[in-house]
Amino acid sequence: MSKSLLIVESPTKAKTLERYLGKDFIVRASVGHIKDLPGNKLGIDLDEHFKPEYQVMRGKKKVIEDLRKAAAKVDAVYLGPDPDREGEAIAWHIAEEIEAGEKPVRRVLFYELTKKAIQEALASPLELNRKLYEAQQARRILDRLVGYMISPLLWEKVRRGLSAGRVQSVALRLICAREKEIQAFEKEEYWTIDARLTPEPDSASGKWPFTAQLIRCKKKKCTIGSQEEAEHHLRALRDLLYRVGRVEKKERQRKPSPPFITSTLQQDAARRFHFSAKQTMSIAQKLYEGIEVGEDGAVGLITYMRTDSTRLSQDAVQAAREYIGQRWGGDYLPAKPVAYKSKETAQGAHEAIRPTDVNLTPESLSKSLSREQLNLYTLIWKRFIACQMAPALINQTTIDIAAEGDTGSKATVGLDHVPDYTLRATGSIIGFPGFLALYEEGRDDQDAEKADEKLPDLTENQKLDLLGIEHKQHFTQPPPRYTEATLIKMLEDLGIGRPSTYATIISTILDREYVLRQKQRLSPTELGMIIDTLLQASFPNIVDVDFTAKMEKGLDEIEKGANPPLTLLDDFYRDFSETLASARTGMLNLRTAGWPTDLTCPRCTKPLKIRLSRSGPFLACSGYPDCSFTSDYERDEKGKIHPVEHQHNSTETGETCEKCGQPMVLKSGRYGNFLACSGYPKCRNTRPVSTGIACPREGCGGQLVERMSRRGRFYGCNKYPECKMVFQGEPVREPCPVCNSPVLFRRTGKTGVGSLFCINPACKFKKKEEPQPNMASGGE
Repeated sequence: MSKSLLIVESPTKAKTLERYLGKDFIVRASVGHIKDLPGNKLGIDLDEHFKPEYQVMRGKKKVIEDLRKAAAKVDAVYLGPDPDREGEAIAWHIAEEIEAGEKPVRRVLFYELTKKAIQEALASPLELNRKLYEAQQARRILDRLVGYMISPLLWEKVRRGLSAGRVQSVALRLICAREKEIQAFEKEEYWTIDARLTPEPDSASGKWPFTAQLIRCKKKKCTIGSQEEAEHHLRALRDLLYRVGRVEKKERQRKPSPPFITSTLQQDAARRFHFSAKQTMSIAQKLYEGIEVGEDGAVGLITYMRTDSTRLSQDAVQAAREYIGQRWGGDYLPAKPVAYKSKETAQGAHEAIRPTDVNLTPESLSKSLSREQLNLYTLIWKRFIACQMAPALINQTTIDIAAEGDTGSKATVGLDHVPDYTLRATGSIIGFPGFLALYEEGRDDQDAEKADEKLPDLTENQKLDLLGIEHKQHFTQPPPRYTEATLIKMLEDLGIGRPSTYATIISTILDREYVLRQKQRLSPTELGMIIDTLLQASFPNIVDVDFTAKMEKGLDEIEKGANPPLTLLDDFYRDFSETLASARTGMLNLRTAGWPTDLTCPRCTKPLKIRLSRSGPFLACSGYPDCSFTSDYERDEKGKIHPVEHQHNSTETGETCEKCGQPMVLKSGRYGNFLACSGYPKCRNTRPVSTGIACPREGCGGQLVERMSRRGRFYGCNKYPECKMVFQGEPVREPCPVCNSPVLFRRTGKTGVGSLFCINPACKFKKKEEPQPNMASGGE
């Protein structure tokens, strides 16, 4: 009997597939990419039509050898990496390396890991898709040209270790542009007036208080810009009579949102759970590749999670409709299936993100999934079911209230009559919940709707009693900083990035420390603002939104076979090489000239410049070395720079510099606290902060010091690299009660309660500490 080899990129995916395939298949994993461009050079032959110089990645020779051995034992090879550009590149590189000879090598696309989908994919294998591979390769070449040609320029002009990216630089541009909008924003004062009203006691609607807001003074919109104006209107309104002027009732439909695509899943997960885009994709990848579900083994729970298509299979829609009918009844089921239109650039073969089996409800999987996995799966499951449910019916009421002097004994007022003031109350009631019985899309802060008040059943000209009236001061607000959710939405709306790149774009600018995420908001760092300004001045196309969106369309056209890759690369590089040559001579050099400011040195009155050190940016006198003045600085809400005196953020420690003998001071940098020589910049000596605890390694004689990395705080010996003692956790000068090791270390959990561990890895001592009295005090 013939035997076949199936190669996928993930061991977890391989494990799930093995569950459904019999003895006729060997399943192996490449563990991601096996070849890539070299890490130590450009790797693109510019004289040979941008030919990429791929090489086997470090650690993948053994993987390739194992795949070759497996391929030698079978009659056919199936390549099943993920169904997108990256997956196609992996498949092509595997095909090039396994030396299958005359054996057939076919491509299979798994959009979901269910028995039916797997069997259908294997029954209808495809040829490797050259157009898709060329689109991925063109993107990789473009990104390499930008990254490897601009980054060395930033090392030379700004600081070593910096880098630029083709799409990431545009995301940084958006964040920096928003920050400048916020800094330039001038808030304006305005006032609102709210009246608390109720129908008169003898009315049929009952005494039911509600609130209405002032909207018009005579025929004009009532805009109140000062307290004086507000109090003027308030005095007038207190003496007027109130009646119902107009009652408008409308029934409107609210339709469910389409099923999730990559961007909308990342947005909703960010709003609801504060998941980063990277975290969302990591969790979704596990749900797609397979989770151990009871005795059933590994089960793929969702369809492929990198998609921009809202298409749904007929089988999936039918299953959803049957579930809705059984669970909620016919009123919640539309007369025919609901179809959603995808955008033009969507990959038609892909489906939206949905559960592979609607009967695998979140409740049934609660014991098999982690909290994060269950949260995301529940979101996907509910959104999919809801998209096939009936619309909600909302009964919306708008009531205009007239406030004026005594109109006499007339029961009604003519249509042309204009009252002194008009106030408005709005309210809504859900007449039929429809899909809202299951799911409602999360909202961004700026899009959040004010909760409507329930209103009494009023009729026109009905008299109202004034219970109270008040004015409130407000100020216009600047545009909000982006969250990951709103940034992804903006990138998608602008046509920048694709489903497989959103998470990488954001994580890259965060990792490079160009952007900070604080309380879910993204704000540029000082370094990020400097890099953005430099790129905008020297490489305007690289950070131009329209130019980048055009490049994305060009890559999509390569995938469709409508545009040769060489044409796109030639067009890009022709202009880019000229811009690069100009930037080499024209870009501002922060290393030599510094970044100009409008401040002058308090010692010599020469201009102050921003310079960069390992600890971050600082102010320095342009008259150096004749004047050695330096200062940290901060920016106010308008972006204006204010120097911060050294004594405000440095502390004498009583220690002296071993190089020049001057006092060492405690300073704070981007990686935490450190000791620095007070003679800076003439002496640039720094060292970590000591804990005062001796290194536990016998015969070392060193001290344990606090260190910081991008991953957080850790502790190690100050004699590194001679002594490589490092560990996570805070050292405690206390011997182990079990093995008598001289040091314990403390780790603190999410609850704030710490546990002590022995520093000796062979010792299993552990002691939970008692919580401090203020830990349960609440508050943020």
